[in-house]
Amino acid sequence: MPVEEDSNAKAKKDGEVLEQFLKIGLDERTAQNVLANSKVTVNLLEVIREAEIQEGCGKATGNLLYTVSTKYPTNALEHRPRLLKYVISNKIKSNPQLEAAFGYLSVVGSDKFDADIFEDKCGIGIDISPDVIKVTVERVLQNNMELILAQRYRMNVGGLLGQVRELQPWADGKIVKETKAAADTPKMDSDKITPEDSNPFAIFPKPQENITVHTEIFFSDGSIWRPRNSREKLQKHLYATGGKVFTRFPPEPNGYLHVGHAKAMFVDFGLAQETGGYCYLRYDDTNPDAEKLEYIEHIQEIIGWMGWKPFKVGFDDASLFLYHTFFSNNVFECNGSDSFVLEMQITFSSDYFQELYDLAVQLIKRGHAYVDHQTSDEIKEYREKKLDSPWRDRPVAESLKLFDDMRRGMIEEGKATLRMKQDMKNDNFNMYDLIAYRIKFTTHPHAGDKWCIYPSYDYTHCIVDSLENITHSLCTLEFESRRASYYWLLEALDMYLPYVWEYSRLNVSNTVLSKRKLNRLVTENWVDGWDDPRLMTLAALRRRGASPEALNAFCRGVGITRSDNIIRMDLLEHFIRDDLNKNARRSMVVLNPLKVIITNFKDSVVEELEAKSWPEGKDGDPSSTYKVPLTRVVYIEKSDFRLVNSKEFYGLSPGKSVLLRYAYPIKCIDVIFKENTQEVIEIHAEYDQAKTTKPKGVLHWVAEPSAGVDPLKIEVRLFDKLFLSENPGELDDWLADLNPNSKVVIEDALAVPALKHAKIGDKFQFERIGYFCVDRDTTAEKLVFNRTVTLRSSYPKDLVPQS
Repeated sequence: MPVEEDSNAKAKKDGEVLEQFLKIGLDERTAQNVLANSKVTVNLLEVIREAEIQEGCGKATGNLLYTVSTKYPTNALEHRPRLLKYVISNKIKSNPQLEAAFGYLSVVGSDKFDADIFEDKCGIGIDISPDVIKVTVERVLQNNMELILAQRYRMNVGGLLGQVRELQPWADGKIVKETKAAADTPKMDSDKITPEDSNPFAIFPKPQENITVHTEIFFSDGSIWRPRNSREKLQKHLYATGGKVFTRFPPEPNGYLHVGHAKAMFVDFGLAQETGGYCYLRYDDTNPDAEKLEYIEHIQEIIGWMGWKPFKVGFDDASLFLYHTFFSNNVFECNGSDSFVLEMQITFSSDYFQELYDLAVQLIKRGHAYVDHQTSDEIKEYREKKLDSPWRDRPVAESLKLFDDMRRGMIEEGKATLRMKQDMKNDNFNMYDLIAYRIKFTTHPHAGDKWCIYPSYDYTHCIVDSLENITHSLCTLEFESRRASYYWLLEALDMYLPYVWEYSRLNVSNTVLSKRKLNRLVTENWVDGWDDPRLMTLAALRRRGASPEALNAFCRGVGITRSDNIIRMDLLEHFIRDDLNKNARRSMVVLNPLKVIITNFKDSVVEELEAKSWPEGKDGDPSSTYKVPLTRVVYIEKSDFRLVNSKEFYGLSPGKSVLLRYAYPIKCIDVIFKENTQEVIEIHAEYDQAKTTKPKGVLHWVAEPSAGVDPLKIEVRLFDKLFLSENPGELDDWLADLNPNSKVVIEDALAVPALKHAKIGDKFQFERIGYFCVDRDTTAEKLVFNRTVTLRSSYPKDLVPQS
């Protein structure tokens, strides 16, 4: 009884909390998802209490409060009540304003808050009139008119709105969209402008524009750095790159790539491709403990499968010396004429270990780094207390000697690190004297045993970006707080500053994309390897039957924005389904067979019928059809028969007729039950050879290829969402949320004979069932098919980007 009382009390409390969330305007589904996450629930209730709106508020305000509860920087909690007053008073009324507030509050101390600077950075009090919005929208449309007329109904509405947002960041988004829609209407008739086949890269500046201040770095002593490229430094960079865009895709080889990496590839390789520039594949291999050759090989192979290639550039004599200066680690080949070819398949951060070490020595000499002996726990404690390390001010010569000792393996692992001398009292935890080098007596998968000290990510990636003359260093929003450290280091070394831009990471519902969580799923055998079709790794999606074209279309469809949200799995499935509808051959398979004997069909007769391989036959193309045998014994789905007919049921029932697809109408005349049960095991029917009957229902079916010979048996695996909740990664016990029905195996499905020639990777639509792909577990004895997606989309049609 006490257990039941506790359960009732919890249900009552959950109901009260849910009611509170609905009062502030959250929709039912969002409120339920918040309730499933204890951490977010506590945060949101605390925000509601601080804002003093327990009695409720408008939907727009409530959504902003929800964003505060989920994304507010943890190092600026003392500022949160102040921010909430701005939200409740409607002075901050949009997500761009809120993001600007987060950015300012995360780097300013409680005693350094300046209301005038804050309000200026957040656009508070700036009222952009509808007339100004109209002029801005018309300007953007005019600037893009050539592209609009070329792409017509496929033009990227997201890209156009992004350009308006760049010009008027504080304009009301709703008015912008309404104004744009009105401006579009005369030119675009009544058709929708949609994001597919569009140019989402218009938001990025040109390399020649990289002359402005990148960010303001606030220090605890009140000083401010404003890093920017000098004109001389930018000209040197542009001379080296020829003014081209240079990007990089920098995966860490510590696991298999997932669908989030597909978006990163689309951004990095896509921007380079769109602008006629070049993109590196650069392995971020600074942690030898977690990296494997298996992952290195997988990454290169899967990038090729996705359709992306690291650049290959041709040079004339005049360019050779220039590029040799900047790309000294690569091989040049003469092609027998006066020009040369630089072929850059991949680079590794470890290729630059010597340059990185030399620059670390320079950093020490400039007084910007020191050797430290604190343990990781001591570093954490000192960071929280904002205290300097006891070794922070040791002499430069001493740090140089100790750093050399570290390099030569004369200091034990864990006994020393090289730290950047940044700002231990800074409210931005990513400016707290970050570690640049640590000792690891570990063989490196690419560099071998040459080094026993390894640079950190925070030290490496910005320097290598600069060494490779990257124009656009693109990363996801969780790295935004590292921007100050990125530019601090390059400024401290007087190096070229790439343009950094953060975009929202790709979060997909009902799955996890954290490599740590993916690794647990794989190593603890919750799934069947990195390519288990229930995962969202690219290897798994390929095995499940998704194509790179579908995945890239999905990435283009969701766009490149700074709005952090969860994309429903249904939208990804829409793009996969749309691609398969065009490219998957049709066939017939019965998953759960029910035997039907056509009593008026001669026992020895095999009638060969013609079935369509595609929705619309290809005239003159033999592959547009395939042969299907019809015999006295056929099989239909058990779900296509009911003992009691109803108006909405289009299957077979006693006394009722249906059409066998590509064949004849049949009528049920008798039902055979399993002895002493109501389980139907066989149907007797008659067929209408003259086809005078016109039934509404059409069923797929499979026949015995000849009398007494069983149809082709195949194994079919039905995959569903791996997790029950939309955002399982935020749950305290996320493994408990695994969907027990995420994989259902049907071992003895029946298929038409034409399927016996299917090869691994072939894709089909099983009529009336869904889209399927031949799995690699297929053997000569048995075909195995994975369900890729169901036949029909559950995603709202009006929200789906159209092609």
